[in-house]
Amino acid sequence: MGRGELTDAAWERIAPLLPGVDGRGRPWRDHRQVMNGVLWRLRTGAPWRDLPERFGPWQTVYERFARWEADGTWARLLQEVQVRDDSVGAVEWTVSVDSTINRAHQHAAGARKKGPVSGDELEDPERAADRQALGRSRGGLTTKVHLACDGRGLPLAVLVTPGNVNDSTAFEAVLDAVRVPRAGVGRPRRRPDAVIADKAYSSRAIRQTLRRRGIRAVIPERADQKANRKRRGRAGGRPPAFDRDLYKARNVVERCFNRLKQFRAIATRFDKLADRYKAGIRLASLILWLREPTQDHLSDRT
Repeated sequence: MGRGELTDAAWERIAPLLPGVDGRGRPWRDHRQVMNGVLWRLRTGAPWRDLPERFGPWQTVYERFARWEADGTWARLLQEVQVRDDSVGAVEWTVSVDSTINRAHQHAAGARKKGPVSGDELEDPERAADRQALGRSRGGLTTKVHLACDGRGLPLAVLVTPGNVNDSTAFEAVLDAVRVPRAGVGRPRRRPDAVIADKAYSSRAIRQTLRRRGIRAVIPERADQKANRKRRGRAGGRPPAFDRDLYKARNVVERCFNRLKQFRAIATRFDKLADRYKAGIRLASLILWLREPTQDHLSDRT
């Protein structure tokens, strides 16, 4: 086993969840070998064509990666490990939300347009770039990764948008993406106990959304909002409730971003297609979940 490859314990957890042989066509190349190839590329950020020979033909590795993105295998693997941890009470439902801007390499631009293209996109390249989650800023093309993680700093939901999208406009979509099915019967869990976010998410609409869903908001008020409320006197209303002690736990989402960016193909975007880039983030998130010991593992040690 090479550095950064799947451990035996991690492989035992996900091997039963991978697509099997149906008896038609040529047999699959070893799943573990291919996944290690995908992880090598994700960790190094190298072009697919530079994949070492020990992982097999680079075309096979890339096609497997693209196929499992299209049929939802990567998303299903991540969901299954979340379900398993939640079933033993390991998931901490104090959720932190934040975003980070990642620089897009010049090779990430120029993807072929998929689906119907409007006249506005033909006239405005910026609209076409939005379809692939690329936004232009002073530093060039960027992609913003919006993340919701649990109290341990493990990803629960991921959303990618152009880098110039405001954090607050994507908040509800990120919250809607939090969905952990039950191990037995019952509807999936979609409501955290509390949501921790920084001042970028301090808006009346976000607080009302959380209040309507019965979720505790731990979001500090911006200075201009405080000044405006005081200026209006009684008409300004009471300040929103804010738990300073609980807010100290917000750094878990920052640590999660740091762990994800250890994969160089995430810290810098090389993928032309937004779906491919998001699939890489899901795979990296899966690795973080597999590295985290669950409560049943801890009980085995004791």
